[in-house]
Amino acid sequence: MLLKARVAEPLRGRARPPGDKSISHRALILGALAHGVSEIEGLLESEDVMNTAEAVRLLGAQAEKAGDGTWRVEGAGGFRQPGETIDCGNSGTAARLLVGAVSGFKLSARFDGDQSLRKRPMNRVIAPLSQMGARFDSTENRLPLIVHGGKLKGITYRSPVSSAQVKSAVLLAGLQAEGDTILIEPERSRDHTERMLKVFGAAIDTVEMDGGAHPRVRASQLKATRIYVPADPSSAAFPVVAALITPKSEIRVEDVLMNPLRTGLYETLKEMGADFTWQERHDPIGEPVADIIVRSSKLKGVQPPAQRAPAMIDEFPILAVAAAFAQGETRIVGAAELRVKESDRISLMVDGLRACGVDAEELPDGLVVRGNGPKSVRGGAQIRTMGDHRIAMSFLVLGMASKEPVTVDDADMIATSFPGFVDCMTSLGADIRPTG
Repeated sequence: MLLKARVAEPLRGRARPPGDKSISHRALILGALAHGVSEIEGLLESEDVMNTAEAVRLLGAQAEKAGDGTWRVEGAGGFRQPGETIDCGNSGTAARLLVGAVSGFKLSARFDGDQSLRKRPMNRVIAPLSQMGARFDSTENRLPLIVHGGKLKGITYRSPVSSAQVKSAVLLAGLQAEGDTILIEPERSRDHTERMLKVFGAAIDTVEMDGGAHPRVRASQLKATRIYVPADPSSAAFPVVAALITPKSEIRVEDVLMNPLRTGLYETLKEMGADFTWQERHDPIGEPVADIIVRSSKLKGVQPPAQRAPAMIDEFPILAVAAAFAQGETRIVGAAELRVKESDRISLMVDGLRACGVDAEELPDGLVVRGNGPKSVRGGAQIRTMGDHRIAMSFLVLGMASKEPVTVDDADMIATSFPGFVDCMTSLGADIRPTG
């Protein structure tokens, strides 16, 4: 489906983005590994997360939505042999975390995904899990692959990349391993797995090594609990940036997760001159959440530090859109990971920005955007998304403030992370509708 975004009236009102995708995946997986019935409030019901729900069912858990909207996951304390292939769809998080969790059990499971996921590297989890004792059948270390699990031993793994998916896969495998499992990474990645493991009763702490504190897990039996899922800060980024670049706008984005390892975009927007405030509180498992009040702003170009990249890796596409409307140069580095997401996001963003009249340049690990201030972006292009939901949503936001409408060539995949995106944006005053 093609979608077209036209210049918007000032945005007004309130929006509550869907539940956080990272927490939703983890809540289902840990609930399935635990003994008893876990309750999950606010689960993101996107295609990616529903694939994870089906995966844990195939592995022996029960996962169903109750009449009050709460999800209930009944686990038996471990996984069983699945009777069919586990289809992870478009989700690298589902694939890598489930492969890690399955590795600890004496079973063989075949994992697959869509064409985009089949292109994404799996060796980053195959390597450490193989060191722990799991075995894999795969071609070029990509999906489809078969995991042969069981009889793992704990390791100290120094990951070459800062990746919450790698870290989580290793820690989940460590729940069934003999001895300590420690994960060391160059920069701290999001820590939802560590936080949630504590809530489920895992034997997890941190150790001081290589000049930092790193997670350590031991063999543990998880206990069922209740999880609350706040709104996804990566999804909240789209209405936030839309309000910043659409003149005379003021909106409130409600109940957004503000984990300090997920707020890199918001720190960067503040440095660009964004006018927003938040009213913070804490959710039942200790994750900070907030309502964000956003007003349209004159932005300036910035150069965020490379070490901030892990805290905003999913938000780089929408940050590039904000940079297009800023005055001056924004240089984004430390984001080579973007080349192996659902698409090569660096290349697609630069191509799309140039098609809309923005001066943009690729870097090996990022991009440069040279903005000319508000009302400077021509737009008028049809954007090639390559099936990437964040590319599609980012350029629809750009079209809300550009001189000419912007069309994305495929919007169906937006449901993988933000079901109801169009309804959410139009409720605030956006003009986004099907075309063609």
